[in-house]
Amino acid sequence: MHMIQVVFLTVLVFFVIVTIHEWGHYYFAKRAGILVREFAIGFGPKLLSFKRGETRYTLRLIPAGGFVRMAGEDPEIVDVAEGQTIAVRLSGDSVTRIYLDRLDERSQVIRGEVQAIDMERRLSITLDVDGVSETYRIHPQALLISKGKETQIAPIDRQFGSKTIGQRALAIFAGPFMNFVLAFVLIGIYIQLSGVTVDNPDKVLVGEIVAGRPAAEADLKVGDEIRSVNGMKVEVGQESKIIDLIAGSPGKATTWEIVRNGELRKVTITPVLDKDAKVGKVGVGFAYPTRSATFGETIKYSGQYMKSMTVAIFEGFKKLIFGEFKLDDLGGPVRTAEVTGQIAAQGITKLTSWAALLSLYLGIFNLLPIPALDGSRLIFLGLEAVRGRPLDPNRESLVHFIGFAMIMLLMLVVTYNDILRLFRGEH
Repeated sequence: MHMIQVVFLTVLVFFVIVTIHEWGHYYFAKRAGILVREFAIGFGPKLLSFKRGETRYTLRLIPAGGFVRMAGEDPEIVDVAEGQTIAVRLSGDSVTRIYLDRLDERSQVIRGEVQAIDMERRLSITLDVDGVSETYRIHPQALLISKGKETQIAPIDRQFGSKTIGQRALAIFAGPFMNFVLAFVLIGIYIQLSGVTVDNPDKVLVGEIVAGRPAAEADLKVGDEIRSVNGMKVEVGQESKIIDLIAGSPGKATTWEIVRNGELRKVTITPVLDKDAKVGKVGVGFAYPTRSATFGETIKYSGQYMKSMTVAIFEGFKKLIFGEFKLDDLGGPVRTAEVTGQIAAQGITKLTSWAALLSLYLGIFNLLPIPALDGSRLIFLGLEAVRGRPLDPNRESLVHFIGFAMIMLLMLVVTYNDILRLFRGEH
C-alpha cells in the first residue's frame, strides 16, 4: 500500500471516530431544542470554518478529539449592559441585529442608549432614542455583532441548562453511545471481510504478518499455507510446537515450506530475540481456512468481539490504576497514529478491526468519571437528580476546567514521549 494511501486511511480513521462521537452529542442536543453554537473536530486554532444554519462547523489544528459547544454550558462571551450605546436593526417589528461597535458605519439602524434589556426570557430591549424611550421585541434568533463576529442570542428555552435532566443526559451519553454503535458496525464489516473459520480446518495459514519483524522481510504473504518449519509438520491443534521451535531459535535461520496458489515454496526466516519475552519471534500470526459469515453469525460474533475487546480495555485500565504500567507504556496521539499507519499498511480488513477497537475505547474512556469527560458530566446530572436542584454551575465549570487541563497536560507528556521514541527509532 502506498504511503499516501496509508496516511489518508490513518487520518480517515481518526476523523470518522471523532466525528461520529460529536455527531451523537450534536444530534440529540438539536432534538432537545438546544442551540448548538459550534461543532468542532480537533482543538486549538481553526484550520477550516463555515456556518450552516445556527451552527458553525470547524476543523482545528490539534487532532486530539473534538467538541460540541451548546448554548448555556459556558458563560456567554458577548453581553450588553444598561447605559451602553448600541445600534439595532429591525425586520418588521423585531430586532434581528444588535450592533455593539462601529456604530457610525451602520446603516438603516436605530441608535440609542440601553435602558433595559432581556435576551433570555422577555426578549425585549428598551432604548433611549434622542430622549424618547422606545421598547422593541427581540427576535429569538437575533444576532449580536461585535468586533466583526456574529453571536446568536440564546433564549432560556434554547439553553442546555433549561432542558430536563433526561434530555441533557441523553445529549451527553449519545457521544459515547455512537462510538459503541460504530464499533459494532465496524466489527460486523470486519467479520464479513475476513469470514469465519470453517468447521474442522485441515490446514494452518499465515493470518498476520507483523510489520518490522523478520516475516515481513521474507517472501511470505497472508493466506499462505504453512506445511512445515525446519522439517516439523504444521498441523491444526499442534501450533504450540512450532511456536516453541521458533522461540528457541533466535538468530538461527529456519526453513519454512509453504503452499501458495498450489505451488510448494521454501522460505528462510531468522527469528529475532524479543527483548521483553526473551524468546525468538518472527512476527507471524496463524489462521485457518474461512467461509463467508451469515447475517446471524455476523451479529453473534460482533457481540462476542465487543465483549472481549471491552474486557481487554478494562484490564488495561486496571493495570494503569494499580501502577503496572510505566510512562513509556502509555501512548498519545502520535503513537496511536503510528500504530494506525502500520495497521493500515496491512490492508483494509485489519484496519477495520483496529478502527472498531479505537471507537470502542473512545466510548468507554469518555464514560469514565474523570472531570471534563462525559462520565463526569453525567455524574453531576445524577447528583442534580438526587438533590432536586443543580449544583453551582461555576463550581462545576471549575471542576471540568481543572480536569481538562490535567488531561491536556498528560497528553503533552505522552506526546513528547512518543516523539522521543520516534527519534530513538523505538516501536
